[in-house]
Amino acid sequence: MQDSILSVSQLNERVKAILDSDPVLNQLLVRGELSNYKIYPSGHHYFTLKDSGGALRCVMFRSDASRLRFRPENGMNVICQGRVTVYPRDGAYQLYVSEIHPDGMGDLYVAFEQMKERLQKEGLFDPAHKKLLPAMPERIAVITSGAGAAVRDIIRILGQRWPLAKVTVLPVRVQGEGAAAEIAAAIRDVNTWKEADLIITGRGGGSMEDLWAFNEEIVARAIYGSLIPVISAVGHEPDVTISDFVADLRASTPSNAAELAVPDQDTVSEKLLSSRIRLGQVMRKTLQDRSSRLQELSSRPVMESPYGFIQQRRQDLDHYAGRLVSAEERILAGKKQRYIHLASSLEAMSPLRVLSRGFSVTTDEKGKILHDSVDAEPGDPIHVRLEHGVLYCRVEKKTEDENT
Repeated sequence: MQDSILSVSQLNERVKAILDSDPVLNQLLVRGELSNYKIYPSGHHYFTLKDSGGALRCVMFRSDASRLRFRPENGMNVICQGRVTVYPRDGAYQLYVSEIHPDGMGDLYVAFEQMKERLQKEGLFDPAHKKLLPAMPERIAVITSGAGAAVRDIIRILGQRWPLAKVTVLPVRVQGEGAAAEIAAAIRDVNTWKEADLIITGRGGGSMEDLWAFNEEIVARAIYGSLIPVISAVGHEPDVTISDFVADLRASTPSNAAELAVPDQDTVSEKLLSSRIRLGQVMRKTLQDRSSRLQELSSRPVMESPYGFIQQRRQDLDHYAGRLVSAEERILAGKKQRYIHLASSLEAMSPLRVLSRGFSVTTDEKGKILHDSVDAEPGDPIHVRLEHGVLYCRVEKKTEDENT
């Protein structure tokens, strides 16, 4: 009996050995919903996988978690690949996860949508941030694979459409580990050294995984931070990447990027020729108008006989001077008649006019006119103004009766 007694550690180790020896439990897929998802400073991920009937503790070590394409979130339905074993210290079995895949959709698709939503909220797709492309770029930097068909198509079309542009190719990896970092570094280098006034970056078609470098955040932020306008040309027309949303202009293919980047020299030549013809027509019309105007001016009397023109102007001046003097005399005569009329009217209304008919004006010594006998008392001095002269008198007696 004593031989069958196990310590807790021994039991846990025995159970662990049993689980580890089961090939099914060493490589299995488990479907469930993520909950209590936590990432510790060590880089390990701890979470619970659950369904309607139970829950399973899970751990994903940092080395495996670093390969995740998307960001796991609570409530997300996933399929976890891993092995089941016991953690001897706790005596609890758990799933050691090596891979996590979204249930019902690819992890790249989920990662794409998560990245798109996050960068859109940050404003990296805002149209207000888009820069205008130069109408006739002088220097174009092409950031793509140096050995692919895309770079050959771009160079060929740029040369056909606008050979005046200097094209610089910055070869980078466009897929695989490290490709995104190379693309972002090339964009920053072009800005640092001001090597171009337009950037084209992209690659030919491929699977979503092949194009993934252009969905990386490091590339998106390099394009957003570029002071030089950027055209994104990734894959075929249906292909859409994060770079397309951030770039100042999206091209459906690398060839289309070259077409959008520069004008067509034949079209520009036709416009220049048309402008030259119109300019010549305008110049000829202007010269004809100026010639007609010159002939008209040269035929005027002043041009044929300047002295006679001056004499004519002198006569006109004498004529207008005479008219001005006559007008002034008429105005003065009218003003004079008006003055005489007003003076006669004023004289007729003067109170002193009645003195010539035998009346007089009596005032006190201060000059106040006396209208009534009550205005003076016996002994008061008064002045009597006649038509000629003034009498200085003194009141002897007064009466208020008009008949006395």
